[in-house]
Amino acid sequence: MTMLDRRLHAYRPDLAEAGLEGKVEALRFVEGAAARVAVPVVGLRPEPDLARGIDTELLLGEDVTVFDRADGWCWVKAASDGYVGYLRQAALSEGRPAPTHIVTVQRSFLYPEPELRKPHQAILSMGSRVHVAGEAEARGNRYVVLEDGTAIFARHVQPIGALDGADYVDIAARFLETPYLWGGRSGLGIDCSGLVQLAMLMTGRAAPRDTDMQAAGLGEPIDRSDIRRGDLVFWKGHVAVFEDPETILHANGHSMTVARENFEAAVKRIGWLYDQPTGYRRPIS
Repeated sequence: MTMLDRRLHAYRPDLAEAGLEGKVEALRFVEGAAARVAVPVVGLRPEPDLARGIDTELLLGEDVTVFDRADGWCWVKAASDGYVGYLRQAALSEGRPAPTHIVTVQRSFLYPEPELRKPHQAILSMGSRVHVAGEAEARGNRYVVLEDGTAIFARHVQPIGALDGADYVDIAARFLETPYLWGGRSGLGIDCSGLVQLAMLMTGRAAPRDTDMQAAGLGEPIDRSDIRRGDLVFWKGHVAVFEDPETILHANGHSMTVARENFEAAVKRIGWLYDQPTGYRRPIS
């Protein structure tokens, strides 16, 4: 049987997703059940163990397929990028209404009602998806009201799809100074490939989650001499976005933030650990 990438294919000796029948060995094959993330952000892990580091994160309102539930954990596949892993069962809901809007600022507060002086209930990241049931105004501020009565500042959300065609580099730059987090994919903490993926998601474009996936199949390869705004540069285990031919934006473990850096200076600094860049790619618009 074929050995497949466990990050993108749900299979274990006892269980596998139905689409892999005949491709992998498993005792059972299942279609899975639909569910939706019901918390602001949740880590997706390679094993059902909180001591294991996260591979990636899922945000409020994102859809998953659940293949198994056991001991408070769910084994799932994310709808947005096909990533497979384990998350806490309490982070999911099967009854939430379909999202209508998406958070478009780096971070926003969720209030118990339309009033900014009330203690906030949660912090939502850019990319979080919510169902807007109505609108309200208080003290001159407009809010969108969700199905449970909670509220978000209206200018912090837009209808899903409204940002299609926007410049993803501008969106990536909104994350400057955001803390670096291995596996992070939110405005609370983000890693290099998470920054690329989330910024592209906010322009209506899909991107693979991890650096090796992006280096292998995101857009098309180009030469260094042809670099322009929006192109990507890869090192082994790292990716950065060109803001212009001489400047990159990247979440990195040197500053432990999303930072703006001169490209040639970054090449010299990174070289001792990751050697020289392995390639350049241009995402397809």
